[in-house]
Amino acid sequence: MKPICLIAARGGSKGVPKKNIRKLAGKPLIAHTIEKALDSNIFSSVIVSTENNEIAKISKKYGAEVPFVRPKKLATDSASTDDVIIHAIKKLYSIGYKFEIMVSRDCTVPFIKNSDIRGSIKLLIKENCDLVCGVYRQHHNPYFNLMEPNSKGLLQFSKKKRTEFTNRQNIPIVYQVNGLFSFYTKKLLKYKKLYMPKILPYEIPLETGLMIDTEFEFKIAEMISKKLIKI
Repeated sequence: MKPICLIAARGGSKGVPKKNIRKLAGKPLIAHTIEKALDSNIFSSVIVSTENNEIAKISKKYGAEVPFVRPKKLATDSASTDDVIIHAIKKLYSIGYKFEIMVSRDCTVPFIKNSDIRGSIKLLIKENCDLVCGVYRQHHNPYFNLMEPNSKGLLQFSKKKRTEFTNRQNIPIVYQVNGLFSFYTKKLLKYKKLYMPKILPYEIPLETGLMIDTEFEFKIAEMISKKLIKI
């Protein structure tokens, strides 16, 4: 039984207005993720969950299925990713879709390779864990160069150090989660949350794991797509 790919894309992006359908290399951003998922031959279906008619229309044009409309209460700033995914799973089961594994793809990470998606699924099956997160190693680190103000407004390191680290190479590894999640749907329905107890990382290079959350990151993505930056 093949996995299902879920792409959750609401209309109300704040960091980059209409980000999910903004043109990148001549086509809407969401189209890159849809086409890559379809071409991979990994999935039985590529599903888009959205409340937005324009996103739904574009998604169908590029080959995705939009078998339900996401409730508007699950498309607000306060709606949780957990609730969006749980709603999609239950809805798909109720209308006859059959699957055991779901891969949730964020369309704001358009350059992830299909080999890495396959790798995350293989790791999930091999280790029988609850969730595999696509990640890349983060050079900004709460042990070394990330600080936050305390109650007096004075800066302190975000993470308390057990030992002093004199260089970045010796500090504990921290990861940036980047919009690729592979999991067993029954486990997610059991725990009712995405971040379940047994989570493993699947490392993806920063170059292909770039997440577009700001105008600056969109400009980087445009340069990558024009091959001004090689990946």
